[in-house]
Amino acid sequence: MRARPLGRTSVQVSTLGFGAAPIGNLHGPIDDDQARATLDAAWDVGVRYFDTAPHYGLGLSERRLGDALAHRRRTEFTVSTKVGRLLEPHPAPTGSDLAAGGFAVPDTLVRRPDYSRDGVLRSLESSLDRLRLDHVDIVYVHDPDDHLDAALGQALPALTALRDQGVVGAVGVGMNTVAPLLRVVAEADVDAVMVAGRWTLLDRTARPLLDACAERGVAVVAAAPFNSGLLSRTYPASDATFDYGPVPDSALRRARLLAEISARHGTVLPHAALRFPLREPGVACVVAGFRTPEEVGSAARWAGADLTREAWVNLDAAAADRFDGTSGALGAEAATQPN
Repeated sequence: MRARPLGRTSVQVSTLGFGAAPIGNLHGPIDDDQARATLDAAWDVGVRYFDTAPHYGLGLSERRLGDALAHRRRTEFTVSTKVGRLLEPHPAPTGSDLAAGGFAVPDTLVRRPDYSRDGVLRSLESSLDRLRLDHVDIVYVHDPDDHLDAALGQALPALTALRDQGVVGAVGVGMNTVAPLLRVVAEADVDAVMVAGRWTLLDRTARPLLDACAERGVAVVAAAPFNSGLLSRTYPASDATFDYGPVPDSALRRARLLAEISARHGTVLPHAALRFPLREPGVACVVAGFRTPEEVGSAARWAGADLTREAWVNLDAAAADRFDGTSGALGAEAATQPN
C-alpha cells in the first residue's frame, strides 16, 4: 500500500486509511475478536493509517485500536484522533447509546462539547490513555459546526502549540460540511482537513474546498467514500442509507446510474467510489470504515487498481449535471454523524 506525505508535514499516511467508527459498534455491535481480526486484516494488506475518535463508541474504538496496535512498532503506523467532545460520567444512563449517539454500547458516559484549550488537553490525554500511546500523529478538531469560533480561537491554537512543540505531528479539522472547513482553511494554521461524504463519486460539493486547500498547501483526507452505505454495494438497494439516513429518491437514482456505468466498464460501484477521491492530487488518502476482514480485503484490492480513462469520463459525465459545488449533498448534509 502506497504511503503519501500529509501535505507539508513529515507525517505519512497509507493510500487507504482505516476508519475506526465501526469497531466502536457504529449502528450495531461487533465483538472484540471481530474488531481485532478486522484491524489485523487491515495491517496485513498494508494499511498503516488508522483514524479514531472518543465519540466512536464512547471510547471503545480507541481502546480496541490501542489493543490491536500495542505489539506493533510505533514508527510503522500513523494514528489520528479527535478533540471537541469530552467523555464524562452519565448522570442518568438508559442502558444504550444507540438511540442517542448511534453506537451499540452502554451509555455509562456522555459526550460534552468542549473546544476550549483545557478541554482539548483533557481530551487528548484521555485518548492517549485509551490508545495506549505516548503520542498521536494527527489531531483533528471534531465537528465544530456550532462551535466554530471556539474551535478557531481556542482548540486550534492549543493544537498548533502542541504541534510546534513536537507533541503531535499534524493538526486539522474533520467535518461533514464544506462551508465551515473553507473558513478554517482561510483563517487557521492547519495541516489537513478531513471532509466526510462531500468528495465522493456521487457528491462532489467539496470542490471549492479542495481548490482552497491546494492554494494554501493544506492536505485533504477524504472520508466516507461510500456516503454511509449507498455506494458500498454493486447495485444500491432502496433501503440503502445516505449520510446516515434514508436515501432520497434522487440520490438513489443517480447511484444506480453510476452502478450501471461501472458494470459496463467491467467493475463495480464500490470500486469506483473508493478510487474516486484518489484521483485528486491534493487528496492524501481515502478513509473508509470496516466491520469485517472481508470488507478490508475488497477495499484494498479496489484501492490498488484504477479504472480506465473511458470509465471515468462516463462516470464524471453522469455526475456533473447534479452537483455544482454550491450546496451540500442533495441539499441534505448531516453535520452530526461520525466522520
